[in-house]
Amino acid sequence: MHLFSLIGGVGHHQGAWRRPNSRAEGATSLDYYSDIAALAERGTIDALLMADGLSLNSTHLASGCFPHIEPLTMLSALAARTSRIGLVGSVSTTFSEPYNVARQFATLDHISAGRAAWNIVTSGHGEVNFGGQPLPQHSDRYERADEYVEVVTALWNSWDPDAIVLDRANGVYADAAKVHKINHVGKHFTVEGPLNVSRSPQGRPVLVQAGSSGTGRSFAARHAEVVFTAQQTLAGCQDFYSDMKARIRAAGRDPEQVKILPGVHPLLGSTEAEALRMEDELRHLIRTDIGMAWLSKQLGGVDLSGLDPSRPVPEELLPAVETVQERRSRYEVFRQLAVEEKYSINRLIEAEVMSQGHLVMVGAPEQIADRFAKWVAEGGADGFMMLPSYLPEGLELIVDGVIPELRKRGLFRTEYTGTTLRDHLGLEPLAAPDGQ
Repeated sequence: MHLFSLIGGVGHHQGAWRRPNSRAEGATSLDYYSDIAALAERGTIDALLMADGLSLNSTHLASGCFPHIEPLTMLSALAARTSRIGLVGSVSTTFSEPYNVARQFATLDHISAGRAAWNIVTSGHGEVNFGGQPLPQHSDRYERADEYVEVVTALWNSWDPDAIVLDRANGVYADAAKVHKINHVGKHFTVEGPLNVSRSPQGRPVLVQAGSSGTGRSFAARHAEVVFTAQQTLAGCQDFYSDMKARIRAAGRDPEQVKILPGVHPLLGSTEAEALRMEDELRHLIRTDIGMAWLSKQLGGVDLSGLDPSRPVPEELLPAVETVQERRSRYEVFRQLAVEEKYSINRLIEAEVMSQGHLVMVGAPEQIADRFAKWVAEGGADGFMMLPSYLPEGLELIVDGVIPELRKRGLFRTEYTGTTLRDHLGLEPLAAPDGQ
């Protein structure tokens, strides 16, 4: 199976920073992230993913959501302190331009010797810091993203694999006939090209995408090589997995060349009892008022004030899915928990603060390994995007507990056998661009 780990701050539980031994004081330093990367590389994890955010408010500050480190800057630094692990950075197609992003990721792929990946996001907020115009509609953001990826891919392919000839005697660095303008003219972008960075070690960085809405799934089927999803049950994962593989096949692509990774929060202890104690400790670090504010946002902005937190949210207060423009796929997860599972507001707050809507797996290492193995064996996943509740200790428990259990069962590598992220994922080498 394939294992990625999302990293950022001191963990993905919003109260993790309040633990007495958290490293909150240094959680924006290169040394802190280097320690996490070294730990993950010791566990032969496929890749680290750094998410991003483009705005900040008082709720972020109160909840301990640390100021977002700009992903490509930090990942470039980590490329120099690691040798094998993949490096995945999130960049928005709504608030950036294709030429810049193509250059940035091609550069990261070069300096990491082929370990770069782009997590393609369309952004559900941030417009207040980028001109202040209203955010485009959900479908319009994906339309722009489609053209965006087309342009970036064409720029990465604008250098043939053998374009660099290094003919010192005749003073020819690259064969101009093998470096091509792309001459793209579309609805959203006009880009001549070629890219001014040569073809990168992987041919192009790996493409990762996390949208689970219908529009997001169709986008992923056309472009993604790794799909990150939020599901609460094995049945939900199986439905998503089969649907995505069918969409990929319908798009004319090989489903085996796209890896589906549900997000999970492994909450570990050396025993199940210890894991349950840690869960309880983290539960007591939740600030209810902050949790309520975050939950309101996840539920499409519904006003929760005056409601009994021990009871479910009345269904009639929840907006229709198609009217939600921000993080629609995550809204669908929370709406399902509220309406179908009848979660109380308090339990929904816990689900938001503990896991941001991802499945929490609580137990000893062998129990977590059992569930990982079951979900992969029964057609729910190709692996997992792990979101440790607290860092770095939570990741250490995975590396020293869960991964050895998986290795005993022959389900995870004991060493890296390749050098690039494409090697780790078992993706086929990229052919030269059509007509070149």
